[in-house]
Amino acid sequence: MTDRSTARTRAARAARRAALTSSLVLCAGALLAACGKSDAPGGKGPGGAPPPAEVGVVTVAPRPVGLVTELPGRLEASRVAQVRARVAGIVIKRLFVEGSDVKANQPLFQIDSAPYQATVASAQASLARAQANVTQATAQAERYKPLLEANAISKQDYVNAVAAQKQAEADVASAKAAVQSGRINLGYASVTAPISGRIGRALVTEGALVGQGEATPLALVQQINPMYVNFTQSTTDVLKLRRAIASGKFRRAGGSADSARVQIVLEDGSDYAQTGKLLFSDLSVDPTSGQITLRAEVPNASGVLLPGMYVRVRLEQAETPTGIVVPQQAVQRGSTGDSVMVVGSDGKVAPRPVKVGTAQGGQWIILDGLKPGEMVMVDGFQKLRGNAPVKPVPWQPAGSAPAASAPVASGAPAPASAASVSR
Repeated sequence: MTDRSTARTRAARAARRAALTSSLVLCAGALLAACGKSDAPGGKGPGGAPPPAEVGVVTVAPRPVGLVTELPGRLEASRVAQVRARVAGIVIKRLFVEGSDVKANQPLFQIDSAPYQATVASAQASLARAQANVTQATAQAERYKPLLEANAISKQDYVNAVAAQKQAEADVASAKAAVQSGRINLGYASVTAPISGRIGRALVTEGALVGQGEATPLALVQQINPMYVNFTQSTTDVLKLRRAIASGKFRRAGGSADSARVQIVLEDGSDYAQTGKLLFSDLSVDPTSGQITLRAEVPNASGVLLPGMYVRVRLEQAETPTGIVVPQQAVQRGSTGDSVMVVGSDGKVAPRPVKVGTAQGGQWIILDGLKPGEMVMVDGFQKLRGNAPVKPVPWQPAGSAPAASAPVASGAPAPASAASVSR
């Protein structure tokens, strides 16, 4: 019995050793598999370093860029006319709809014309009497002429007859002028629009006495197509711009000052659909503010623009043939100045101070600090890890189609066609 018991004990120990050996083999296999996965794509590379982070970049390319200045302005009607009563009387009727468009010479108010009709009738009667006197005086002068030649009357009698004829003719001319004056006043009883445009509210109502001692305002007509926008610009900016144009750095937009384009930004921040043109710059400077007044003309066929409205004016006075623009999110603005992140040929990212101009369509105009061909980082800032190199890829704006070109290799320049600012 003792030998059997010993044999069973030895067999159990051998089984436990075999099981332990199998477990060790399985653990070693798992460790080897894990080590193999670390070398697979997407894992850490040799030495445990992560792969370069992908960042979106644009390649700087110069192109013609208009220099836009945004200034505050006020809209003004291109023509304004006050409707006034030119004769005294009682307003008996209003002939227009307030706030509507009216045509030149369209009747607007009717003043009681009965007194002026009577005046015209009286003047016409005086004219008829004067014409009768002319007939009588002329006939008498003609009868006296042969009698004077026959010495049948004195020369003085003939002179008196001729003088009476000329006086009667003068009375006729005076009566005609009185008739014409009466008809003019009668016409003024019907108040008409002096210009075509949009009329505002009536300043008087039916039954009001107008024109008594002065020309009473009745309404206001304004021509709102086109509209004028008046704005001011500092003399400092004007002088800098003129010096830049004279030096050849900039050129006038459109070739002349009068052809400068104007874009209107409404009070709600939206852009007005139609562009205007600069009409003139004032010849004098406001001594209190140092500003020069400018005026532009803007089409307003739809009637969206109204007189007195506050707007922002984007004025393109000059353009540079070698301008550089970058997306706004690429520029970091701070109290110490503006800067962008530039990706070098070695894939390293470094900040670069730049001089920023005005904004245009979601982009900043870069006046100084960048050179053609440099890659400017637009997104992926959160992926930067110290001085580690990055992998630049063409940046695509939100909502645009993906780039057709292959990703830019780390440390290699991005192709200009992939994400050029000049597109």
